[in-house]
Amino acid sequence: MEKNKNEKSSTNRRNFLKLGLMSSVTAVAGASLISNLASEEELKASGEKVRLLTPDGKVVEVDATNINNYPEAHITPAEARKGIPNRKFVMVIDLAKCKNARKCVEGCQKGHKLDHGEEFMKVQLIQDNPEAEPYWFPKNCMHCDEPPCVTVCPTGATFKRDDNIVLVDTDRCIGCKFCITSCPYSARQFNWEHKAKYDDKSQPYSPETSVPGAEGTVIKCDFCPDMLRQGKLPHCAQSCPMGVIYFGDKNEDIVTNGEETVRFSQLIKDRAGYRHLEHLGTKPNVYYLPPVNKQFPLERGFDIDEEIIERYKDVPYVQELKKQGKL
Repeated sequence: MEKNKNEKSSTNRRNFLKLGLMSSVTAVAGASLISNLASEEELKASGEKVRLLTPDGKVVEVDATNINNYPEAHITPAEARKGIPNRKFVMVIDLAKCKNARKCVEGCQKGHKLDHGEEFMKVQLIQDNPEAEPYWFPKNCMHCDEPPCVTVCPTGATFKRDDNIVLVDTDRCIGCKFCITSCPYSARQFNWEHKAKYDDKSQPYSPETSVPGAEGTVIKCDFCPDMLRQGKLPHCAQSCPMGVIYFGDKNEDIVTNGEETVRFSQLIKDRAGYRHLEHLGTKPNVYYLPPVNKQFPLERGFDIDEEIIERYKDVPYVQELKKQGKL
């Protein structure tokens, strides 16, 4: 029974269009998705039906099994700069649910073919003051509306799209690292060596997939635009077993973690959502819900490799645990 429940949960996260993420059953990829659905004959097949809104405003009913049958489509560097029309993607991270399972990290690494030491999603341990208990803090690229990384890039390799996503075009990147030093969130890293991506010659290069990779360039979280074009949640959101990460469209005012679909504005209002380092004026598109009434004991998050625990050595709470011989 539990296994079936987990499998169903995983399927729901992978196919978030079926959860009604977009109001008025609007497809996330618009014309691209509609034009690449199965043939008219296949759409008449029996089974669950899902209603979608076409780009010209017509409501159509299609077989649910065809929703994510989106063929591999190469998005060129020029097309990647345009973004997905009429979307303003946003992420919400519920700190009360996080127990440092690190599945978001692993899912992202697998989806982006990252090496073991490369992490677009990092889980930090934050202790705001010596009297307070720490909390787990997943942190990725904030995809800012005022991104300093874009401002300092001398070649235009880093760019901001209309759908809120900030990407890196490694064809233009010269590896100057200006963007790395300007990012207040430490969201970027230099690609010294990336064997897995070098070997992947199965598709032409695209900034939306960063495959194949390029040594001597900058890499970072990209909100998984290739997944979004297929109507799927980003790798981190669909990998989290606790439903910590919500993702959706600010224009539609809806976000989902694959299990729960809610109004973005209401969620932020009811839970006092905030943005990390708001005072810097970068206007991030990643929001956080405070770690109030945490659902899991903090100690569960220490069931990890010693090398990762070492990252938290400067946190007073961890120092105290080590003194007591509990770590």
